[in-house]
Amino acid sequence: MTQDERQLPGPPGRGPGDAAQWLRREAAEIRAAVRAAPRRTVVAESLVCALAATFGLLPLLLIPPDRPVLAVLEALWATLLVAARRGRPVAAVLGTFPLPAGANVWVLAVVPLIVLSATRRIAPPRRAWRIVGVTCAALGGLTVAVGLFRWETLPMTLAENAVSAVLLLLLPTLAGTMLGRRRPLVDLLRERNAYLEQTRTLTAAAARLEERTRIAREMHDLLGHRLSLISVHAGALELAAARQAPPLAGQVELLRTTAGTAMEELREILGVLRHADLSDLSDETGGDRGTYEDIAALVAQSRQTGGGPVELVWSVPDTVEAGARVRQAVHRVVREGLTNVLKHASGAPTLVEVKGTDAGTEVYVTNGVPRVPGDSRGGTSSGLAGLQERISLLGGTFGAGALPDGGFRVTAWLPSHTTNGPVPAPNGPVPTPSEAYAAPLSAQTLTWPRVLGAGCAAVLVVLPTAGFLIVLLVMAALG
Repeated sequence: MTQDERQLPGPPGRGPGDAAQWLRREAAEIRAAVRAAPRRTVVAESLVCALAATFGLLPLLLIPPDRPVLAVLEALWATLLVAARRGRPVAAVLGTFPLPAGANVWVLAVVPLIVLSATRRIAPPRRAWRIVGVTCAALGGLTVAVGLFRWETLPMTLAENAVSAVLLLLLPTLAGTMLGRRRPLVDLLRERNAYLEQTRTLTAAAARLEERTRIAREMHDLLGHRLSLISVHAGALELAAARQAPPLAGQVELLRTTAGTAMEELREILGVLRHADLSDLSDETGGDRGTYEDIAALVAQSRQTGGGPVELVWSVPDTVEAGARVRQAVHRVVREGLTNVLKHASGAPTLVEVKGTDAGTEVYVTNGVPRVPGDSRGGTSSGLAGLQERISLLGGTFGAGALPDGGFRVTAWLPSHTTNGPVPAPNGPVPTPSEAYAAPLSAQTLTWPRVLGAGCAAVLVVLPTAGFLIVLLVMAALG
């Protein structure tokens, strides 16, 4: 049972000790609810209660009532009901029954607001109507009990309180139940919008994956076979040239190595097109990328692949929390930096540093001069360009360049929590929309006229109540 549906538990009737224990328990629950509520909600509710108290007490200084003590108590009681309408909606509705028959006419303006706000939080609607029926019956009983001493005015008092019950209790209840039914419709609308947006994203990702797979298949069928033939024939030609035409051996060797390099690059491209980094899907759903274990595994893999000594310095406190996209970006930076070291400075000592604070995460991949100079085949710097684009989308900064001592450094700074920038679409195999997201509720009730009509109808319902209150308060001010 939710907080909105539970009734206010009454104090045990055994004695003062049980009543005191019940009051302490209620006070503890109220304090816990206030502490758990957002600060904005607490401030807004405090302001509403202050306005209700001011509206019920300030006119009493200008127009003194016949029974001032009772009028002040009614104003304070109405303020208490305003504060209880969210956490104890049932008790708030039941507590309004003495106000229409009271001595303070100014608190009547607060009664419809209490009833409307409380009944929209009571589910199902028939339960709200039962509670309001009990409230009206209690108002009638109070009217008869007070009228026993004034038989001549009892019929008129009953008629006045009956009108007050209709305009101050029943009509606000009707508006509140309409708004209560409108809330699930609005939630359903938001749910379906989110579902359709996720479906569109997944459909686009699936289409991209299918197109990449088709391109990879075509490249493999058309280019892979021919490059393999070129490589094989170049190897045979190199052996023949070494025996029959030694001056051409260098050119033939260049042809063979170029064909081998082309095959390796083609395999890399096909791997990217076919697999497209299967970890991309986990980037957006919170995988284990970018953790200490993940970066340590990258460093160990770099050592095993044939790189030089690689050292990891991890300075990220356990209290620092980073989003999945930030952790994935850290993984990308370290991986790209270590890959560049293997390609262009194999054997060079490398230092990987990851430093984290509450504001952001710093990543450094620094390599020195390789101990054994080797030939670097160069590159297009497409990996660094992709890193810069990804990190800029996350709101961070990226840099890469040579050091004065001949080494190279890749640096990146990433904010701990990213809020701006588009979310990159997943590049890996993605589930279908029916597999990834459950379909929302039935759309039969999801129509804009019903969503908007509930609010408009609620406003129309309370118009007679507003007119009645204006006339009543103007008469009280003039009288």
